[in-house]
Amino acid sequence: MLIGAFVVGAIVGGLAVWLVLRERVRAHRRTADEVSATFRSLSAEALQQNSDSFLRLAQSQLTPIAETLKTFDEKTTALDQQRQQAYGSLIQQVRSLAEGQERLRAETGNLRTALRAPHVRGRWGELQLRRVVELAGMLPHCDFKEQASTRDVDGGLLIPDLVVNLPGGKHVVVDAKAPLAAYLDSLEADDETGRKSHLQVHARQVRDHIGKLAAKRYWQQFEPAPEFVIMFLPDETYFRAACEADPGLLEAGPESGVIPSSPTTLIGLLKVFAYAWQQETIAEDAREIASLGRELYDRLGVFASHFSKVGRALDTAVGAYNQATGSLERRLLVTARKFEQHGAASGELEGVQPLDKSPLPLTAVELTRAEAVQTELLPPAADAAG
Repeated sequence: MLIGAFVVGAIVGGLAVWLVLRERVRAHRRTADEVSATFRSLSAEALQQNSDSFLRLAQSQLTPIAETLKTFDEKTTALDQQRQQAYGSLIQQVRSLAEGQERLRAETGNLRTALRAPHVRGRWGELQLRRVVELAGMLPHCDFKEQASTRDVDGGLLIPDLVVNLPGGKHVVVDAKAPLAAYLDSLEADDETGRKSHLQVHARQVRDHIGKLAAKRYWQQFEPAPEFVIMFLPDETYFRAACEADPGLLEAGPESGVIPSSPTTLIGLLKVFAYAWQQETIAEDAREIASLGRELYDRLGVFASHFSKVGRALDTAVGAYNQATGSLERRLLVTARKFEQHGAASGELEGVQPLDKSPLPLTAVELTRAEAVQTELLPPAADAAG
């Protein structure tokens, strides 16, 4: 019984303690809720104040930044528009460049194809030759001829591209050659072996042209002429490329009487020829001046002879005048004044004064010598007639 009562008492006591503790817990919860609500209220108010202050501060501080960002955005937009325009223009220019490159490639292909035709190469070489002659000052109307023709000893027709006339009636023959086929093939070769092979063919073609020109012996058909003919190659690289494949060409040409010449070399040669023509012109002018001087000297002698005759005639006239004056004074006036004494005349007759001046003779040695020579050369009748 006691144990049962003790158990019941313990349960009742525990229940009472639980009830008391539950009430205290509820009271604490209510207090915590109130504190929490108060804290939330205070926190919200403080946060609102802080937010307002922060917003005001941020607005005052960030306004210049916002304006700067706005300006930056506007400039960025303008730069982007300019970039797009420039990019579009660049695309157009690149497209135009690509089209021009394509046209250039096509035209280059057409030119390469055209230059493979022998008659086109020949005409191009002639045009280059004429241009070089014009640059050197050897114009067609003064000292060179195009497409002059002659015949060899067998009657074959020889037509060089250019014959340059030198002073003294001499000539220099120039013939244009354009061996391009093998040279163009070497430029289009895919490997070094193919390029060297084509250059060997190119060198052989140049050597063949040298041999053919040497066989024509133009200097015998256009005598007098130096014993060589100029082989004009219309580009600087043709002979250089041939010599790379066949160095013997440097000696083969001069030994055969053929001088290979590029445009630059030919301009130098023609400049020398033009200088020779200039010196010949100066010498011709000097000869003409000398001839005119001799003629002038001879004419001056004739004039001196005539002028001396005029002086002698004047001297004779002055002498005759003085004689007439003496006769007038001593004889005529003396008799005439007697009329006044007899009243047959009025007024006094004036006398005439004789002349006391005579013409100066020629004293210059050149004039007296010329007069003497002229007197010896002209017969008396011719002298009187002069």
